[in-house]
Amino acid sequence: MIGNQSRKTRGLRKPLAWSWRTLLRVAAASALSAAMTTTMVAQAPTSSASTLRYKCSFEQGRVQNFEAGAFKGGDAAALSFDVAAIDLRRQTAELVTGSGRGQLRIVRAINANHYLEVITEGFLNITTIYEPAESGAPAPAVHSRHVGLLGQPMTAQYTGFCTPVQK
Repeated sequence: MIGNQSRKTRGLRKPLAWSWRTLLRVAAASALSAAMTTTMVAQAPTSSASTLRYKCSFEQGRVQNFEAGAFKGGDAAALSFDVAAIDLRRQTAELVTGSGRGQLRIVRAINANHYLEVITEGFLNITTIYEPAESGAPAPAVHSRHVGLLGQPMTAQYTGFCTPVQK
């Protein structure tokens, strides 16, 4: 024997001795987590790749360029594009513009979906489409660009709407 341990018990830990309060807290946290997950899945905007496409239009926007050690801003030109081929299970979609198509990744949230486009050199464009107040109504949306231009940060943020279009 080593100390007070026999060979059979050497290296074995004592079973957990949680109080009933600790067990109740763990159970409550688990139940809350499960309820939140169920709510997120139930409330996330749903779509079918075969029936839904969004036409997005952003009439208002601001651009910020980093120049001479400071950000300088101005109004951005209006912007429009489509989000198509939406597959929420695979979390993929396509960005469709007048100059071509791009791949999007989807991050789901409560009452919104975020569409992420990774562009040249790892910069990001993010479009968030929120669930509209009424079914079939245009959905409020925000489009953000996070890029670098000639080694300097350039950001833009637009607000507008995305309208569901049935194929």
